[in-house]
Amino acid sequence: MVHCPACETALADASDVEFTETDATTGFLEASKRFYVASCAECGETLGSGVAGAKAGGGGAV
Repeated sequence: MVHCPACETALADASDVEFTETDATTGFLEASKRFYVASCAECGETLGSGVAGAKAGGGGAV
């Protein structure tokens, strides 16, 4: 069984983890990327994060 390292809540179902999508503009090409953060639904502790890649229609070359 997986537990939150901060509050020890069992992370057994998808509803036990909150996924938040955040946009960011980076680099000289101003390409918009999708960043994800996974947090414990009980206490809000960040459990992990990642990048999904370029977002459709997200800027491109200037």
